[in-house]
Amino acid sequence: MTLKFAEKTHRYTMDGKHVQGVTTILSAAIPKPALPKWAAKSVAEWIADNPEGLLNLQGMGRGPMIEALKNVPWQERDEAAIRGTDVHAIAEKLIHGETIDVPNHLLSRVEGLAKLLDDFHISPILTEVSVGNRALWYAGRLDTISTMNGENWLLDFKTSKGVYGETGLQTAAYAGCEFYVNDNEWDIELPLPEIHRIGVIHITDEGSTLHELGDIKENFKIFRHVHYLASKQEYIKNLVTAPLTPEEIYA
Repeated sequence: MTLKFAEKTHRYTMDGKHVQGVTTILSAAIPKPALPKWAAKSVAEWIADNPEGLLNLQGMGRGPMIEALKNVPWQERDEAAIRGTDVHAIAEKLIHGETIDVPNHLLSRVEGLAKLLDDFHISPILTEVSVGNRALWYAGRLDTISTMNGENWLLDFKTSKGVYGETGLQTAAYAGCEFYVNDNEWDIELPLPEIHRIGVIHITDEGSTLHELGDIKENFKIFRHVHYLASKQEYIKNLVTAPLTPEEIYA
């Protein structure tokens, strides 16, 4: 009976079998209407800001030019993901009061987070642990369970441009897990502490803010529906049969 998390691939195995992560489940079943607009805007901005680069691409030919422009949004996404990963790693140390070296490009974000942690007197119980739910067969990686004013909060750190209600489902799914495991002790399952509230800490260059994410039970109920819909994506794709013949109908 084990839950393992592979950091490089961000994949989970539970009891020796692949298990989907919470964010993968949410992405599979909840539409992202803003994503196509963001992707188109990223390409348009790159073209507007890089006239010389565009000339170089045109010299490569039509196919390579299209391929390069198609990758512009994902390069931007990957750079943001790397920055977010760096901030998460620093946040884990910061919340435990460890001494850290902060790169200059992250200094304003880390200073804002440090101020928020002090202002709200946030004290960690757990940080960066993997959690699992066998009944629904999913896993995840929570950022922290911490205390504020005598209550246990399950908190997620976000470094994106905005914070979204979907994070309320994500944190509720973590809160609904049956157990957690510490890194390098994958075979020792421990019960999660009681969680009273869920929230998100939004970390930006302008400072950090704390937002509550609604009722845990209601959010988990919605997540169960999302989980079911995500599990049926392959079924939905295969609903259309091959073209029928009259003989099949009138046989």
